[in-house]
Amino acid sequence: MEKYIGVKIVNAKTMTRKEYNDFRGWTLPTDENGTDEGYLVEYDDRQKPNTKDYAGYVSWCPKDIFEQHNRLTKNMSFSFALEALKEGKKIARKGWNGKGMFVVYQKGYPKGIPCNRQTAEAWGMNEGDPFICNPYLQIRCVDGSHSMWVPSINDVLSDDWEIVV
Repeated sequence: MEKYIGVKIVNAKTMTRKEYNDFRGWTLPTDENGTDEGYLVEYDDRQKPNTKDYAGYVSWCPKDIFEQHNRLTKNMSFSFALEALKEGKKIARKGWNGKGMFVVYQKGYPKGIPCNRQTAEAWGMNEGDPFICNPYLQIRCVDGSHSMWVPSINDVLSDDWEIVV
């Protein structure tokens, strides 16, 4: 199954209305067209499973409606990639030269965390004082280290973003 992105990330694969009814063990209603193209859609965001074959909640959606509201998670724009980040996914560009590089969304510390000595010295604070940090993006570099990250204009305007595992 290919991954698509809409308001939430879902798993989906093409399946006619009749194939979906057969999969569910249902009889196709006489007023429905079994050759209608569509997608079997699995919502894997902790929804209660409704079939033994999938871990998430499964439904069927007509092709035109599904494709109007969902995009593959390959070759995404940065705006779709940013939504995936906010859902806890890791993203990367196909065009990046470094292997193993990816970006994550860090929620920050809105209530603060105790300052360590190095941070306290850098900011003129006392060790242990609450250090409040807003959300930010962080990148895993080629050498395995991590840095705060701001996308370049080329990154923002590229359509080669993808969700990585």
